Amino acid sequence: MSVTPQMALDLPAREDFSEAAFILGPSNAGARDVLDRPGDWPRNVMALVGPEGSGKSHLAAIWAMHNDALIVPAPALAGHLSDRPAQARLVVEDVDHGIDEDALFHLLNRAAEGEIPAMLLTARILPAHWSVRLPDLVSRLRALVHVDLHEADDELLTRMMQKQLADRGAPVRPGVIDYLLPRMERSVAAVRLLAERMDKLALVKKTPITRAIAREILDSWTETGDAA
Repeated sequence: MSVTPQMALDLPAREDFSEAAFILGPSNAGARDVLDRPGDWPRNVMALVGPEGSGKSHLAAIWAMHNDALIVPAPALAGHLSDRPAQARLVVEDVDHGIDEDALFHLLNRAAEGEIPAMLLTARILPAHWSVRLPDLVSRLRALVHVDLHEADDELLTRMMQKQLADRGAPVRPGVIDYLLPRMERSVAAVRLLAERMDKLALVKKTPITRAIAREILDSWTETGDAA
């Protein structure tokens, strides 16, 4: 079953990386605690590791806000070396997607020397498995301390979905979230997008969000090749 024509201009879900939008749960509490204590990081560096959609960018954005840090995508790292302010804290996002090895090695040295007070690296896989060839960098990454973000459990996903729907003022029938949990992608991004699409379709149909609405969105998601 496809979504009604009025839904054709569906827009991507807005990313809200504010602290108010962050929901603490068992899957992220350990990482949040470690990120709150950058003074304890060995050699002033920490890797934040977790699967796609686990909230790495959200936590990194909160950390950057608290620490007045510059956020740089890994592929653009080399281009930011010269204009990085002295003593600036740094977030390097998605290091396992590819990075200039010389630039990363240079920054790790600067962090170890205290020139960078704290540097947070995000990735989907452990530092020892990042695709690098520079021998000195390989040895550094094997020794790099990391903290894990785990897949959200049902309780956290439920709270996320409840908040998304409440923020939209979207009425929802009992049992809808329980219906979604075993059928949806278990990520923050999926929760946000599902809530947005269900709310839009319910407004078009002039009905609260029901299991039928949820089923239609999931069916259309699969038909269009979106993750669900």
